[in-house]
Amino acid sequence: MTMQTNALLQAKTMFAGGCFWCMEAPFEKITGVKDVVAGYAGGTTANPTYESYGPGGHIEVVEVTYDPAMVTYEQLLGVFWKQIDPTDEGGQFVDRGYGYSTAIFYYDEAQRVAAEKSKKQLNQQSIFTESIVTPILPAPDFYPAEDYHQDYHLKSPTRYKMYRFGSGRENFLKRIWSKE
Repeated sequence: MTMQTNALLQAKTMFAGGCFWCMEAPFEKITGVKDVVAGYAGGTTANPTYESYGPGGHIEVVEVTYDPAMVTYEQLLGVFWKQIDPTDEGGQFVDRGYGYSTAIFYYDEAQRVAAEKSKKQLNQQSIFTESIVTPILPAPDFYPAEDYHQDYHLKSPTRYKMYRFGSGRENFLKRIWSKE
């Protein structure tokens, strides 16, 4: 297989769903997802760190590399929506502030159209009593987070589970999606 052919079997997308620790694991479980990297995006400063991303206007994100022959972008959108509270524009669960807000970042027109369609369908399902505020935006530059943030759910599984539960995320998601 040539490098060019191999490159054609991969696509990228970027999601912001609050704490990037909580967004990595769900995508890593999906067949066809090749890599999930926690990071920062959307701000005005180059090379943000955990200490500087907020003041630089960045938000926590995950960059997902996937094989579109094995998993569709629409399937990834479905996973994204089931990890967040899309009606909260002030952060996610216990994590408050812009740095923990939600967003779908698209890399091309097809992703934009699919994201808009999925957002509209979710609104029409009336699962949430409030309007969905998650924006759909062009993908900005992505900056990987520090190594100690990568795969936190694998490096510190007990702390990760305690955080996910203690933040309110786990109970919210179970309550909203338990009927499916």
